[in-house]
Amino acid sequence: MTATAWPAAAQSGAQVTLMTYSGIFQEQYTAGVIEPFQAASGHRVQYFAPGTSAQMLGTLRAQKADPQVDVVIMDTTTAALACAEGLVEKITPAEMPVLNQIDAQARTAGGGCGPGVTFDHLVMIYDTKAINPAPTRFMDMANPALRGRVSVSAPPNIQGLVLTAILAHANGGDWRNLRNAIPGLKEIAANAQTFDPKPDGATMILNDQIAFATGWNARSQLYSLQSQGRIGVVLPQEGTAFQINTINIVAGSRNAAAARAFMAHALSAEAQKAFTERLFYGPTNTTAQISPEARARTAQSAEFNARVIPLDWVEMQRVRENWNQRWRREVITAQQ
Repeated sequence: MTATAWPAAAQSGAQVTLMTYSGIFQEQYTAGVIEPFQAASGHRVQYFAPGTSAQMLGTLRAQKADPQVDVVIMDTTTAALACAEGLVEKITPAEMPVLNQIDAQARTAGGGCGPGVTFDHLVMIYDTKAINPAPTRFMDMANPALRGRVSVSAPPNIQGLVLTAILAHANGGDWRNLRNAIPGLKEIAANAQTFDPKPDGATMILNDQIAFATGWNARSQLYSLQSQGRIGVVLPQEGTAFQINTINIVAGSRNAAAARAFMAHALSAEAQKAFTERLFYGPTNTTAQISPEARARTAQSAEFNARVIPLDWVEMQRVRENWNQRWRREVITAQQ
């Protein structure tokens, strides 16, 4: 665990341990959300970043009898499991009125426990130095000329699940129909250099290892800015789907009052605006006043909103293991 810095005036407050993502997310979330909370509340926030949402779920399970974490931000699929297992608390609008400002889809994202705190969506990223004209479709990654120059994150990574749903929907109108996705996935997989990009697809593009990858929009937009446009970001014609990160109070938290104060702050319009304008995650608070420039980089812009496919994440939980197995047997083997 690594602690964030906090102002001297906050030394007398309680300490809240937040478990969530590392890297760019940690940098921008600390500056945009955590530091203002510490300054205003007098509480301290200790940041713990074990890696993926699956690893976070494992930590919650291991600590169930003696929780060391107070708040967790994790993806919707693992949050629903944590909720079902009683690892995180159910919070009502009566207890936390800011929930009345949260988008309806985000309010139910955590399986009845914590609501969505950010929207993100799947995009395709590419090397603008090597690819011209600009691609428009996920299936552009299936061009035989790209053999060995593509990265696709395979299930159980949630990116692979979302890509599968998008292609299924594009080829038949039903995101659940795996049969409609498999042929396209196999064509793309034949060009894949890796199904587990390290450290991520954008870095591999900048290192001239690949030319295309799938990625999450928020980080991809920041990489695009930082690379001065070397990383191109496309919301493909086939569409996209929201990936929702939820915020949850850990059941049995030792610092429940301070944890709830942090959760309410993270869901507030002010915090949502600050984070969206730093890292381009879509806000879940419907009252957040986002700058036009930042909103244009999210799927909530008027230009892109119509391409968002409404996934049912409860249903995704039921089909994901079958999809994982089908990817192993039929998709990944297409790389051979």
